[in-house]
Amino acid sequence: MKIPTEVLKVLADPRTIIDRDALHIPFQVPAPLYERLKRTFNHMGGKWDGRKTVRAFVFPHDIETFMRDSITAGEFPSRYDVGWYATPPAVVEQILTLAGITDKRPGLVTLEPSAGIGSIAGPAVARGAVVDVVEVDEHRASVLAGHAAYRRVVHGDFLQVDPLSYETGFQRVVMNPPFAEELRHVQHALKFLGDDGVLVSVLPSSITWRTDSAAVAFRKMLADNDGELLELPAGSFSASGTNVRAVLVVVPTMPGHTIRNHGWHLRQPKQLGLFAA
Repeated sequence: MKIPTEVLKVLADPRTIIDRDALHIPFQVPAPLYERLKRTFNHMGGKWDGRKTVRAFVFPHDIETFMRDSITAGEFPSRYDVGWYATPPAVVEQILTLAGITDKRPGLVTLEPSAGIGSIAGPAVARGAVVDVVEVDEHRASVLAGHAAYRRVVHGDFLQVDPLSYETGFQRVVMNPPFAEELRHVQHALKFLGDDGVLVSVLPSSITWRTDSAAVAFRKMLADNDGELLELPAGSFSASGTNVRAVLVVVPTMPGHTIRNHGWHLRQPKQLGLFAA
């Protein structure tokens, strides 16, 4: 949900104090603006606490990172719809560690699809990775493009990006896909992964028990290719405005695996060419 311009100005005002789970506005605002602020913060999950010792909008979780990312993006994930959820720092740390992205191994060529404003990509760069990003939202893509940290920024629907538009596969793919089409995004992302690569993605925990054909086939693919599903603690995404339960999936590509990764797709035209007239 877009943050109204006048609310964004208050949030960005240096006098506004964002401290752990509380947001303090220690200056007068007109009554109509206060009502707009109240509605916006209620959507974010905050409630006004008027006690003299508090006098702040109080949230059920730490909001410092959440507000920083929301102000940067000019929008926030509403409690009433499914939108963009920035990946909390603790989850980012686990993703990068599982992917082996570390300053002790700089230069890993990495892709983040559905990059948002770079919650995963930014820390990956800080650890020495060479990062390409894809983002469907025009504003968030412009935020990414405004940073010189990324090798390539693509504005578009990741599902429409051709993996063979990249000459070589990526050594790492790290992602937090839209949960509405999470399996399609992960399966498409595998097409970008190079040989001896690793994909690490957030997924809803329902993937561990769902009985629909797509979920069953996905779990079989993991079992056949040494993949893992690792449960995240309850509340891992509360700092991003949602209590969705999630897991991390880790998919390596190694010799003998059946994953149709970038190398597999790259070889197909050569194989088909053998049968040309």
